[in-house]
Amino acid sequence: MACPEQRPTDPTGAAPPTLPAPPAPPDEDGGGSRAAEGSSVAGGAATALTTDVLVIGGGIIGLSVAWRAAGRGLSVVVVDPEPGGGAARVAAGMLAAVTELHYGEEALLELNLRSARAWSEFAAELSQAAGSETGYRSCGTLAVALDSDDRAQLRELHALHQRHGLSSQWLTGRECRRAEPMLAPGVRGGLRVDGDHQVDPRRVTDALLVACGRAGVAIHRASSRRLTLHADRVTGAELSDGTVVSAGATVVACGSRSGDLAGLPDEARPPVRPVKGQVVRLRIPTSRAPFLSRTVRAVVRGGAVYLVPRADGELVIGATSEEQGWDTTVTAGGVYELLRDAHELVPGLTELPMTETCAGLRPGTPDNAPLLGPSAVPGLHLATGHYRNGVLLAPATGDALAHSLTTGALPSYAAPFGPGRFATGAGPLDQPRAGARAADDLTGARR
Repeated sequence: MACPEQRPTDPTGAAPPTLPAPPAPPDEDGGGSRAAEGSSVAGGAATALTTDVLVIGGGIIGLSVAWRAAGRGLSVVVVDPEPGGGAARVAAGMLAAVTELHYGEEALLELNLRSARAWSEFAAELSQAAGSETGYRSCGTLAVALDSDDRAQLRELHALHQRHGLSSQWLTGRECRRAEPMLAPGVRGGLRVDGDHQVDPRRVTDALLVACGRAGVAIHRASSRRLTLHADRVTGAELSDGTVVSAGATVVACGSRSGDLAGLPDEARPPVRPVKGQVVRLRIPTSRAPFLSRTVRAVVRGGAVYLVPRADGELVIGATSEEQGWDTTVTAGGVYELLRDAHELVPGLTELPMTETCAGLRPGTPDNAPLLGPSAVPGLHLATGHYRNGVLLAPATGDALAHSLTTGALPSYAAPFGPGRFATGAGPLDQPRAGARAADDLTGARR
């Protein structure tokens, strides 16, 4: 079973690098060779590998786990037919722990805030390790409303922030337009959140590929055909090219495909589903810069739209949230809605050239929170189900999994998100989110 979270059909980011030095062939006595340092393995180049950690899935989460695990001295193999791909190639990269807050997600809020605080150091360390930039910007976010109903929703969100001690400042419509002159005259008010930052996920995944290679991680360009088990323990995986990888620990980080792996024991199968999101990318000519100085989010007729300006002149507009199974078609309706609402918010954007439309699949769970750490089956760990917070939670996930892989247990801040919470009699995060729709509507999730 592959982990083929799709790339956009017309990517603007640089192609992920191919890392050198394939691993040595299997030992003559039939034992598997240990993963070579910094290797990129083409399909069919080896028949057996032995490693401390096998990571199935080479998106931003899988690569973060691999990089951090290698930093703890573990040998690591990453398996993915398109390493550096996944939902992060489509994501806008908002690090929005505050403006993404939903009712009933207090435990997730703490994890999000921790990871948001870690991003500055994570980005700096990654840039140094890879020799390239991540697009990290501490520019803040402005969430605005265009009518009285939307303003009332933002007022409720502001009150929620205050109850949790979060920093957000209420602005009048005039103050919003003073902060961002390109906003429409009809803006009725908003929230300024200086602590919500952004990063370019495409640059991050490209940098992670390089950093992983330099840390000794072997990248195997194949998909997992099935997990292997011995005496009720997961021992690795058979790959689509015939390679068998034996591992002390196997980490499933396939995003929305994580529940579909062949050979996955039923008691450890993660309840993950795909949630489609469509995105439009525009280019801000030098003559029009600066167009927006920070991320702008809006509630427009109850639906969400966000505009994320990159330092390199790209403007990302998103994102729909559609329960459409595995469909990743970019639709005229989805693009129309995004551009319509974004135009209502920032009328001048219709003069900008469009460079790309794309769609991706977020991995959703019943409580919208990730599944982290050891599963009910020995040897099997999960790093999936991050839903709308995959980019934001990359630093916290990498650190948490590296900790559990070396100590056998999650750190305290990640413990509420263990896979066991979905077992019978588990803790409160296991309860279905009856108020999920109402909570999403409050912050304007587009359906």
